[in-house]
Amino acid sequence: MSNQLRFQVVEEAFKKKAVEVPTPSERPSAYFGKYVFSRDKMFKYLPNRIYNKLIDVIDNGARLDRSIADAVAEGMKKWAMEMGATHYTHWFQPLTEGTAEKHDAFVEHDGKGGMVENFSGKLLVQQEPDASSFPNGGIRNTFEARGYSAWDPTSPVFIIDDTLCIPTIFIAYTGEALDYKAPLLRSLHAVDKAATDVCRYFYDDVKKVQVNLGWEQEYFLVDEGLYSARPDLMLTGRTLMGHESAKNQQMDDHYFGTIPDRVQAFMKDLEIQALELAIPCKTRHNEVAPNQFELAPIFEECNLAVDHNMLLMSLMKRVAHNHGFRVLLHEKPFDGINGSGKHNNWSLSTDTGVLLHAPGKSQEDRAADKDAVAKENLRFVTFIVETLMAVYRHNGLLKASIMSATNAHRLGGNEAPPAIISSFLGKQLNELLDHIELSDRDDLFNLKGKQGMEIDIPQIPDLIIDNTDRNRTSPFAFTGNRFEFRAPGSSSNCASAMIALNSAMAEALQSFKKRVDERIAQGDSKLSAILDILREDIKICKPVRFDGNGYSEAWVEEAERRGLDVENSCPIIYEHYLDESSVHMFESTKVMNRKELEARNEVKWETYVKTVQIEARVMGDLSMNHIIPVSTHYQSQLIKNVQGMKDVFPADEAYRLSARNLKLIQEIAERTERIEQFVEELTDARRVANRIQSIHERAIAYHDTVCPKMDAIRNEIDHLELIVEDGLWSLPKYRELLFIR
Repeated sequence: MSNQLRFQVVEEAFKKKAVEVPTPSERPSAYFGKYVFSRDKMFKYLPNRIYNKLIDVIDNGARLDRSIADAVAEGMKKWAMEMGATHYTHWFQPLTEGTAEKHDAFVEHDGKGGMVENFSGKLLVQQEPDASSFPNGGIRNTFEARGYSAWDPTSPVFIIDDTLCIPTIFIAYTGEALDYKAPLLRSLHAVDKAATDVCRYFYDDVKKVQVNLGWEQEYFLVDEGLYSARPDLMLTGRTLMGHESAKNQQMDDHYFGTIPDRVQAFMKDLEIQALELAIPCKTRHNEVAPNQFELAPIFEECNLAVDHNMLLMSLMKRVAHNHGFRVLLHEKPFDGINGSGKHNNWSLSTDTGVLLHAPGKSQEDRAADKDAVAKENLRFVTFIVETLMAVYRHNGLLKASIMSATNAHRLGGNEAPPAIISSFLGKQLNELLDHIELSDRDDLFNLKGKQGMEIDIPQIPDLIIDNTDRNRTSPFAFTGNRFEFRAPGSSSNCASAMIALNSAMAEALQSFKKRVDERIAQGDSKLSAILDILREDIKICKPVRFDGNGYSEAWVEEAERRGLDVENSCPIIYEHYLDESSVHMFESTKVMNRKELEARNEVKWETYVKTVQIEARVMGDLSMNHIIPVSTHYQSQLIKNVQGMKDVFPADEAYRLSARNLKLIQEIAERTERIEQFVEELTDARRVANRIQSIHERAIAYHDTVCPKMDAIRNEIDHLELIVEDGLWSLPKYRELLFIR
């Protein structure tokens, strides 16, 4: 028995040096968007009339006139071919959590026996992928497979290698959305309409409200050789077994530490290529766990931000490979240390530049215009309270939007937000809402802006203090001018959470406006009507406000008393998509209908089953073909040693000297016996679950019966790893995976 592969890849990993990454001669601003058909390139390559019509579609939501499609396609093709592109593809986001593309060349027969480069408006606007080959929840079958991908002009096309990529939606022949982008765009339209209507209470000139998203992408990097020696990492994205390293993250020395050379080269390469694709990378740093890192961009319009995150995750994998790494986007690739999330910083802003979740200027700054101060602060409170209403009314749905078989391993550990959706506001904002709730109609209020803090060190400048602290245990925290939704997982498509949140916000704002208008119609003043409705809503949504420790057991009990969703079974949490309140919300905002929701849940349950099923099969294989043979081989060496001791020493002395080995022999025998038994039980549990016809019930069975068996097997294996001779253990250990860079 040998573990030559493990030690070979460890030795090779230690020898690897940082890849040389040439620094561009230009400033980042010069090569930003180099491979994107941005507005300046549209202006250059499109006729003026066509350009103006396309910009009207992008900026104002005008309907796309197909008559301009040929001219747009010709301009795109000319630019793309000048950049070296030879192919094009519709780039879309099916319900696989990834992206999909089919490349076609810019060539057609010329009718004379030759070829000619061609790209028509028809090919730009619409194509027909096989919808039955993508997750669709039964909407499409093999015998009725047609689906359509349709160009999204609000997200610029871009070039990867030699291919022009065209962001598109993906729908069934019967019109249902089969992707994330279509319902995301609908939800953005719903928020725009609802928020603009409410803004008219405060501003006369607002014509559009935009949703902003700034995501924070966490990830792990593992040496490619070590990765290849771990079949569980290769096939499932996480380590299904492995005892934690003696040193992991307990020293707090990795977070914000010096970035290792190989990683720094990877980050530099990644950022250059990302900037060329107009992904506005801003921040990079070490995260808390060893070999864990983060990249964050400047916030963007939500639809574009989602596309950029999906593009970046794909780019990360390509660049990592070139640097001898594998990027791990799984939410919990290693047990015992922090997992990876993707915080979604979400806010609303008007076309006039007002951040709707930001407080107005203080009375001191605006002393000459107190009415304006009061109006701005009332606007601020309105959008804060209605956001809380959205989170409270659709508490379970928001959790369902970020839940997955992979993220379930991360949520609830004392490292990530708990699997209970609550909102942190901070002392000042909580006091303000309490004051409004208890005040009479004549009370007005003023929210302090940022304030100075003097530090008694001459060389250090005064700090500007935000009006809220930070609570890392809150899954939905107010952070000064936006809400940070911290529960989404690192591998997820941000659109899932954004669709639910945007739709819930649109519904809340629609309800708010309807009730305010009813009071105004009854004779109340606008200010009085707004304040009365705000008081009602502040009382209603109060249970979702929580500034305490989200990791405590007491909070779980308190949250349940408040009526918040505390379920932690992933398949059951998904049921919230089909709550009548959820269906009504999605249908009333025209984001999704019941059929689409039912189909998506089928996909979610099926994905959950397949994810756990693959993990169970890999665990069974590794247990029987790696762990047990290695352990029994070591056991045989121990037995040989014990027998040899009898040949050298008297019986009593030999027994005394061999006591430790005898104990190990027995422990190995017992643990390998239990592993074999548990693997058989795991296989039986899968067989029983697979016979269940309902995919919903099958997913629940996998959660309730298969997952616990895997936990039991892991426990035995991790104990064996501690006692089997290191030289025999065939799988790279945590200390190697996490500390070789």
